[in-house]
Amino acid sequence: MKRVGNLYARTLTPEALRHAFHMAARHKHGKRACFKFEKHLASNLDELHRELSDGSYSPRQYYTFAVHEPKRRTIYAPAFRDLVVQHAIYRVISPIFERIFIDQSFACRIGKGTHKAADYAQAALQASPIGSYTLKLDIRKFFYRIDRVILRRLIERKIKDARMVDLMMAFADHGESVGIPIGNLLSQLYALIYLNPLDHFIKRELGIKRYCRYVDDFVLFGITHDYAIECQTRIITFIRDELSLELSKSTIAPVSRGINFVGYRTWVSKRFIRRHSLYNYRVALRNGKTDSAISILGHAQRTHSLQHMLRLSKEKHYADHHLLQKIYRPASNADIAPSGRRGSSPDRR
Repeated sequence: MKRVGNLYARTLTPEALRHAFHMAARHKHGKRACFKFEKHLASNLDELHRELSDGSYSPRQYYTFAVHEPKRRTIYAPAFRDLVVQHAIYRVISPIFERIFIDQSFACRIGKGTHKAADYAQAALQASPIGSYTLKLDIRKFFYRIDRVILRRLIERKIKDARMVDLMMAFADHGESVGIPIGNLLSQLYALIYLNPLDHFIKRELGIKRYCRYVDDFVLFGITHDYAIECQTRIITFIRDELSLELSKSTIAPVSRGINFVGYRTWVSKRFIRRHSLYNYRVALRNGKTDSAISILGHAQRTHSLQHMLRLSKEKHYADHHLLQKIYRPASNADIAPSGRRGSSPDRR
């Protein structure tokens, strides 16, 4: 595997840091930290460049808070100046690793996302032989259990600039012996890097043609029940021995039963949002939260739930019902499911 060097100096030039500031400031111009940094932009960028050049730079302490979505998670928000540095690193490093990721890794990548993952999953169900099975798995407390020694080794497979690797790993440390901070821009990339060996193991070693992953949730499609059991055993061994991880749960089910994946309940010919999302939509209507209702309707695009949700807003005499109808016209059959038929095959890379 070809390794890339001489990255540090050209990644963190004054021009690169200025560009990184504009990326970090998107949608944050109303935030106090962004305003304070921008108020003395030239001097702040000069100071950052000086610290990065002479080796005195180190990330500042994170601001931490908890969210429930629905599980409780601790979020680590970096100082704005550190976010600028992360954007500068991400801009150069991400394309290097993007070349080694499989197409069916859908999280935190340009042109991917939950809708593309759901489309692929439904196409994979349609392409699976009648009577075959799916194997769905997820990893226990993934971000909290990432081994930073292993992460560094995986980064060094592509990056031979030790100074750059040291800086990247500084953003992986959050004071605990294992894990990486949820909330960092670079943590999204680290998650992709860390599970990339798993993707290739499943595709190459296990020979799975139809497979997709979104962060730590992943699904194998169209295999026999016996091979699903074998794959489950081999995946458990691989993530334990190679990545120091363990499964939270796994499910083997007939393709005809569909799957619960990336916020959707999906079958060969239909797709619905999860019941919890539907409940949140009702709450948003009841409380008059139009923005929340629009967001959930956006999630319901291309599903059989959309028309029901629009009818619900009308039946409940929701004040902004006509706005919702205007933004989200009732879905036609062509909008509901991706094209495909049983026996066809999604991208097999």
